[in-house]
Amino acid sequence: MSLPVIHHPDYTFDLPQQHPFPMQKFAVLREHLLRFNNHLQWHEPEEISFEQLAQVHSSSYLQALFEGALTRDAQRRSGFPWSPALVRRVRLETAGTLLAARVALAKGLALNSAGGTHHAHADFASGYCLINDLAVTATTLLNEGSVKRVLIIDLDVHQGDGTARIFADEPRVFTLSVHAARNFPANKAVSDCDIALESGADDATYLETLSAVVPPLISRVSPDLVIYDAGVDVHADDRLGHFRLTDSGVFARDQWVLQTVRQAGIPLVGVIGGGYDRNVEQLAARHAFFFEAALTLGKAS
Repeated sequence: MSLPVIHHPDYTFDLPQQHPFPMQKFAVLREHLLRFNNHLQWHEPEEISFEQLAQVHSSSYLQALFEGALTRDAQRRSGFPWSPALVRRVRLETAGTLLAARVALAKGLALNSAGGTHHAHADFASGYCLINDLAVTATTLLNEGSVKRVLIIDLDVHQGDGTARIFADEPRVFTLSVHAARNFPANKAVSDCDIALESGADDATYLETLSAVVPPLISRVSPDLVIYDAGVDVHADDRLGHFRLTDSGVFARDQWVLQTVRQAGIPLVGVIGGGYDRNVEQLAARHAFFFEAALTLGKAS
Protein backbone atom coordinates (compact mmCIF):
# COMPACT_ATOMS: atom_id res chain seq x y z
CA MET A 1 0.00 0.00 0.00
CA SER A 2 1.14 3.55 -0.76
CA LEU A 3 -0.51 5.90 1.71
CA PRO A 4 -1.39 9.35 0.29
CA VAL A 5 -0.15 12.07 2.68
CA ILE A 6 -0.71 15.79 2.16
CA HIS A 7 2.01 18.04 3.55
CA HIS A 8 3.38 21.50 2.89
CA PRO A 9 6.51 23.10 4.39
CA ASP A 10 4.53 26.25 5.19
CA TYR A 11 2.31 24.38 7.65
CA THR A 12 5.05 25.58 10.02
CA PHE A 13 6.03 29.21 10.52
CA ASP A 14 7.69 31.24 13.24
CA LEU A 15 5.67 32.46 16.19
CA PRO A 16 6.74 34.77 19.01
CA GLN A 17 8.87 33.08 21.64
CA GLN A 18 6.84 31.39 24.40
CA HIS A 19 3.71 31.21 22.22
CA PRO A 20 1.61 28.32 23.60
CA PHE A 21 0.81 26.68 20.25
CA PRO A 22 3.52 24.15 19.25
CA MET A 23 3.69 25.17 15.57
CA GLN A 24 6.97 23.31 15.11
CA LYS A 25 5.16 20.00 15.58
CA PHE A 26 4.29 19.93 11.87
CA ALA A 27 7.92 19.95 10.78
CA VAL A 28 8.86 17.37 13.40
CA LEU A 29 5.95 15.17 12.33
CA ARG A 30 7.30 15.26 8.78
CA GLU A 31 10.65 14.00 10.11
CA HIS A 32 8.89 11.17 11.95
CA LEU A 33 7.05 10.18 8.78
CA LEU A 34 10.19 10.03 6.67
CA ARG A 35 10.99 6.63 8.18
CA PHE A 36 7.93 5.34 6.31
CA ASN A 37 8.89 7.21 3.14
CA ASN A 38 8.92 4.13 0.92
CA HIS A 39 5.27 3.58 1.75
CA LEU A 40 4.04 7.17 1.47
CA GLN A 41 2.84 9.16 -1.53
CA TRP A 42 3.42 12.85 -0.83
CA HIS A 43 1.16 15.63 -2.16
CA GLU A 44 1.49 19.42 -1.71
CA PRO A 45 -1.62 21.62 -1.77
CA GLU A 46 -1.93 25.05 -3.34
CA GLU A 47 -3.60 27.88 -1.44
CA ILE A 48 -7.37 27.67 -1.37
CA SER A 49 -9.28 30.58 -2.91
CA PHE A 50 -11.32 33.27 -1.20
CA GLU A 51 -14.38 32.06 -3.14
CA GLN A 52 -14.06 28.51 -1.88
CA LEU A 53 -13.72 29.69 1.71
CA ALA A 54 -16.74 31.99 1.28
CA GLN A 55 -18.95 28.93 0.87
CA VAL A 56 -18.61 28.55 4.65
CA HIS A 57 -17.15 31.76 6.09
CA SER A 58 -18.59 35.26 5.85
CA SER A 59 -16.98 37.53 3.28
CA SER A 60 -16.49 40.29 5.85
CA TYR A 61 -14.55 37.95 8.15
CA LEU A 62 -12.44 36.59 5.31
CA GLN A 63 -11.64 40.08 4.06
CA ALA A 64 -10.50 41.16 7.53
CA LEU A 65 -8.40 38.00 7.85
CA PHE A 66 -6.78 38.31 4.43
CA GLU A 67 -6.07 42.04 4.78
CA GLY A 68 -4.82 42.00 8.37
CA ALA A 69 -7.79 43.98 9.65
CA LEU A 70 -8.81 41.69 12.48
CA THR A 71 -9.32 43.57 15.73
CA ARG A 72 -7.05 42.97 18.69
CA ASP A 73 -9.87 41.10 20.44
CA ALA A 74 -10.44 38.94 17.35
CA GLN A 75 -6.74 38.09 17.20
CA ARG A 76 -6.72 37.25 20.89
CA ARG A 77 -9.71 34.95 20.44
CA SER A 78 -7.98 33.22 17.53
CA GLY A 79 -4.90 32.57 19.65
CA PHE A 80 -2.51 33.94 17.01
CA PRO A 81 -1.02 37.34 16.18
CA TRP A 82 -1.91 38.18 12.57
CA SER A 83 0.73 37.89 9.85
CA PRO A 84 0.80 37.14 6.10
CA ALA A 85 2.48 33.83 6.95
CA LEU A 86 -0.49 32.91 9.16
CA VAL A 87 -2.96 33.58 6.35
CA ARG A 88 -0.92 31.54 3.88
CA ARG A 89 -0.66 28.75 6.40
CA VAL A 90 -4.40 28.43 7.07
CA ARG A 91 -5.18 28.59 3.35
CA LEU A 92 -2.70 25.78 2.66
CA GLU A 93 -3.97 23.72 5.61
CA THR A 94 -7.56 23.98 4.41
CA ALA A 95 -6.56 23.20 0.84
CA GLY A 96 -4.65 20.21 2.19
CA THR A 97 -7.74 18.72 3.79
CA LEU A 98 -9.77 19.28 0.63
CA LEU A 99 -7.04 17.70 -1.51
CA ALA A 100 -6.83 14.75 0.88
CA ALA A 101 -10.59 14.29 0.62
CA ARG A 102 -10.44 14.23 -3.18
CA VAL A 103 -7.65 11.64 -3.03
CA ALA A 104 -9.61 9.60 -0.48
CA LEU A 105 -12.66 9.54 -2.74
CA ALA A 106 -10.46 8.16 -5.50
CA LYS A 107 -8.32 5.77 -3.47
CA GLY A 108 -10.23 5.09 -0.27
CA LEU A 109 -7.91 6.75 2.25
CA ALA A 110 -5.74 9.87 2.53
CA LEU A 111 -4.34 11.84 5.47
CA ASN A 112 -3.46 15.51 5.88
CA SER A 113 -0.47 16.18 8.17
CA ALA A 114 -2.36 19.21 9.54
CA GLY A 115 -6.02 20.20 9.82
CA GLY A 116 -8.80 19.72 12.31
CA THR A 117 -9.51 23.42 12.92
CA HIS A 118 -12.95 22.71 14.32
CA HIS A 119 -13.29 25.78 16.57
CA ALA A 120 -13.42 28.19 13.61
CA HIS A 121 -16.93 29.59 13.19
CA ALA A 122 -18.48 31.08 10.08
CA ASP A 123 -17.61 34.64 11.07
CA PHE A 124 -14.87 34.46 13.70
CA ALA A 125 -11.78 32.55 14.75
CA SER A 126 -11.42 30.74 18.06
CA GLY A 127 -9.09 28.38 19.88
CA TYR A 128 -6.18 28.38 17.39
CA CYS A 129 -8.63 27.85 14.53
CA LEU A 130 -9.13 30.54 11.88
CA ILE A 131 -10.66 28.64 8.96
CA ASN A 132 -12.73 25.50 9.45
CA ASP A 133 -11.06 23.04 7.08
CA LEU A 134 -13.54 20.29 7.94
CA ALA A 135 -16.52 22.46 7.02
CA VAL A 136 -14.93 23.90 3.87
CA THR A 137 -14.05 20.41 2.66
CA ALA A 138 -17.50 18.93 3.29
CA THR A 139 -19.31 21.94 1.82
CA THR A 140 -17.16 22.06 -1.30
CA LEU A 141 -17.67 18.37 -2.05
CA LEU A 142 -21.42 18.59 -1.41
CA ASN A 143 -21.85 21.70 -3.55
CA GLU A 144 -20.02 20.20 -6.51
CA GLY A 145 -21.90 16.90 -6.21
CA SER A 146 -18.89 14.71 -5.38
CA VAL A 147 -20.72 13.39 -2.30
CA LYS A 148 -24.28 13.42 -1.02
CA ARG A 149 -23.71 12.67 2.66
CA VAL A 150 -20.75 13.30 4.98
CA LEU A 151 -20.04 12.00 8.47
CA ILE A 152 -17.57 13.98 10.58
CA ILE A 153 -16.04 11.92 13.40
CA ASP A 154 -14.36 14.41 15.72
CA LEU A 155 -12.27 12.72 18.42
CA ASP A 156 -10.29 15.76 19.52
CA VAL A 157 -10.56 16.20 23.30
CA HIS A 158 -12.37 19.52 22.74
CA GLN A 159 -15.85 19.75 21.27
CA GLY A 160 -15.99 20.73 17.59
CA ASP A 161 -18.23 23.70 18.32
CA GLY A 162 -17.50 25.65 15.15
CA THR A 163 -18.24 22.68 12.93
CA ALA A 164 -21.45 21.89 14.84
CA ARG A 165 -22.78 25.43 14.47
CA ILE A 166 -21.83 25.72 10.79
CA PHE A 167 -23.76 22.53 9.99
CA ALA A 168 -26.62 22.98 12.45
CA ASP A 169 -29.13 23.31 9.60
CA GLU A 170 -27.37 21.09 7.04
CA PRO A 171 -28.95 17.61 7.00
CA ARG A 172 -26.36 16.25 4.55
CA VAL A 173 -23.59 16.53 7.17
CA PHE A 174 -23.72 14.54 10.40
CA THR A 175 -21.41 15.76 13.17
CA LEU A 176 -20.19 13.43 15.92
CA SER A 177 -18.05 14.89 18.69
CA VAL A 178 -16.56 12.77 21.49
CA HIS A 179 -14.93 15.18 23.93
CA ALA A 180 -14.24 16.06 27.54
CA ALA A 181 -17.33 17.47 29.23
CA ARG A 182 -15.33 19.96 31.31
CA ASN A 183 -12.98 21.48 28.79
CA PHE A 184 -12.87 24.20 26.14
CA PRO A 185 -15.16 25.59 24.83
CA ALA A 186 -17.04 26.63 27.93
CA ASN A 187 -20.25 27.17 25.95
CA LYS A 188 -20.78 23.99 23.96
CA ALA A 189 -22.60 23.88 20.65
CA VAL A 190 -25.05 21.11 19.73
CA SER A 191 -23.62 18.50 17.38
CA ASP A 192 -25.84 15.88 15.77
CA CYS A 193 -24.32 13.51 18.34
CA ASP A 194 -22.35 14.74 21.35
CA ILE A 195 -20.61 12.27 23.66
CA ALA A 196 -19.26 14.23 26.62
CA LEU A 197 -17.00 12.05 28.77
CA GLU A 198 -15.89 12.88 32.28
CA SER A 199 -12.30 13.91 32.97
CA GLY A 200 -9.95 11.01 33.50
CA ALA A 201 -11.44 8.72 30.84
CA ASP A 202 -8.89 5.97 30.15
CA ASP A 203 -8.16 3.67 27.21
CA ALA A 204 -10.86 1.13 28.07
CA THR A 205 -13.62 3.68 28.70
CA TYR A 206 -12.80 5.61 25.56
CA LEU A 207 -12.59 2.62 23.21
CA GLU A 208 -15.76 1.06 24.68
CA THR A 209 -17.57 4.33 24.00
CA LEU A 210 -16.46 4.40 20.38
CA SER A 211 -17.42 0.75 19.87
CA ALA A 212 -20.93 1.46 21.13
CA VAL A 213 -21.48 4.69 19.19
CA VAL A 214 -19.66 4.68 15.85
CA PRO A 215 -20.82 1.49 14.07
CA PRO A 216 -24.55 2.25 14.49
CA LEU A 217 -23.95 5.80 13.28
CA ILE A 218 -22.18 4.60 10.16
CA SER A 219 -25.09 2.29 9.38
CA ARG A 220 -27.69 5.00 10.03
CA VAL A 221 -25.95 7.89 8.26
CA SER A 222 -24.61 5.81 5.35
CA PRO A 223 -22.08 8.50 4.36
CA ASP A 224 -20.21 8.79 1.07
CA LEU A 225 -17.21 10.13 2.99
CA VAL A 226 -15.97 10.16 6.58
CA ILE A 227 -13.85 13.07 7.78
CA TYR A 228 -11.92 11.97 10.85
CA ASP A 229 -10.31 14.43 13.28
CA ALA A 230 -7.69 12.37 15.15
CA GLY A 231 -6.67 14.86 17.85
CA VAL A 232 -4.02 13.51 20.21
CA ASP A 233 -4.92 15.92 23.01
CA VAL A 234 -6.79 12.94 24.47
CA HIS A 235 -3.38 11.70 25.69
CA ALA A 236 -2.68 11.63 29.43
CA ASP A 237 0.36 13.89 29.05
CA ASP A 238 -1.31 16.58 26.94
CA ARG A 239 -1.42 19.84 28.85
CA LEU A 240 -4.82 20.92 27.43
CA GLY A 241 -6.57 17.54 27.64
CA HIS A 242 -8.44 15.96 30.53
CA PHE A 243 -8.29 12.31 29.49
CA ARG A 244 -5.85 9.55 30.42
CA LEU A 245 -5.23 7.71 27.16
CA THR A 246 -1.83 6.06 26.75
CA ASP A 247 0.30 5.78 23.62
CA SER A 248 -1.16 2.34 22.94
CA GLY A 249 -4.67 3.70 23.53
CA VAL A 250 -4.24 6.49 20.98
CA PHE A 251 -2.84 4.04 18.42
CA ALA A 252 -5.65 1.56 19.09
CA ARG A 253 -8.26 4.33 18.68
CA ASP A 254 -6.91 5.37 15.28
CA GLN A 255 -6.51 1.80 14.09
CA TRP A 256 -10.06 0.96 15.18
CA VAL A 257 -11.62 4.00 13.47
CA LEU A 258 -9.72 3.33 10.24
CA GLN A 259 -10.65 -0.35 10.21
CA THR A 260 -14.29 0.27 11.06
CA VAL A 261 -14.80 2.89 8.36
CA ARG A 262 -12.81 1.17 5.62
CA GLN A 263 -14.37 -2.25 6.29
CA ALA A 264 -17.71 -0.54 5.70
CA GLY A 265 -16.41 0.45 2.26
CA ILE A 266 -16.47 4.19 3.00
CA PRO A 267 -13.66 6.55 1.93
CA LEU A 268 -11.92 8.27 4.85
CA VAL A 269 -9.97 11.50 4.97
CA GLY A 270 -8.01 12.10 8.16
CA VAL A 271 -6.63 15.23 9.82
CA ILE A 272 -4.33 15.32 12.84
CA GLY A 273 -6.30 17.68 15.08
CA GLY A 274 -5.06 19.07 18.39
CA GLY A 275 -2.03 18.23 20.48
CA TYR A 276 -0.31 20.55 22.95
CA ASP A 277 2.50 18.75 24.76
CA ARG A 278 5.51 21.01 25.34
CA ASN A 279 7.73 18.07 24.37
CA VAL A 280 7.38 18.46 20.61
CA GLU A 281 9.18 15.21 19.80
CA GLN A 282 6.74 13.20 21.90
CA LEU A 283 3.81 15.17 20.50
CA ALA A 284 4.84 14.55 16.90
CA ALA A 285 5.33 10.86 17.69
CA ARG A 286 1.71 10.70 18.93
CA HIS A 287 0.45 12.31 15.73
CA ALA A 288 2.53 9.78 13.78
CA PHE A 289 0.51 6.93 15.33
CA PHE A 290 -2.33 7.85 12.95
CA PHE A 291 -0.11 7.31 9.91
CA GLU A 292 1.34 4.11 11.35
CA ALA A 293 -2.17 2.79 11.95
CA ALA A 294 -3.11 3.59 8.34
CA LEU A 295 -0.06 1.71 7.06
CA THR A 296 -0.90 -1.24 9.31
CA LEU A 297 -4.39 -1.24 7.82
CA GLY A 298 -2.90 -1.42 4.34
CA LYS A 299 -0.74 -4.41 5.23
CA ALA A 300 -3.69 -6.21 6.72
CA SER A 301 -5.95 -5.61 3.71
